[in-house]
Amino acid sequence: MLIREARAVDAAGLAKVTVDSWKTTYASIVPAEFLASLSYKKNTPVWRTRLSDSASTWSYYVAEDDKAKIIGFVGGGTERNGNSVYTAELGFIYLLQTYQRKGIGRQLTATLANRLIQQGHHSMMVWTFAANPNRLF
Repeated sequence: MLIREARAVDAAGLAKVTVDSWKTTYASIVPAEFLASLSYKKNTPVWRTRLSDSASTWSYYVAEDDKAKIIGFVGGGTERNGNSVYTAELGFIYLLQTYQRKGIGRQLTATLANRLIQQGHHSMMVWTFAANPNRLF
């Protein structure tokens, strides 16, 4: 497995991981209608825009399998809500179901945390659903 910085050309891979992991992880948490509305086609341009934003203070990293297929990713940066305790946030961490519970999430988080430390951040918050079965990763 390889962890590397995400690029705009990875947008379709991030869209696939986002949609697929939402549908497996949040099936009993969010309405089925919402999950059914998720699509790679709608999600890919969202990721392309995020990954192309040169003014963004956020960083994104992907995990690839041995065939260079994106199996997960993490993203985070400067905290967006003006919280006085946390200077940074982990905004996204998604892994395909088959790759969960193998330590990849921890590796992705550590990579992002190291980047945030280099940028001068001293604390990071994470938002998640209370019912998320993977919240304790």
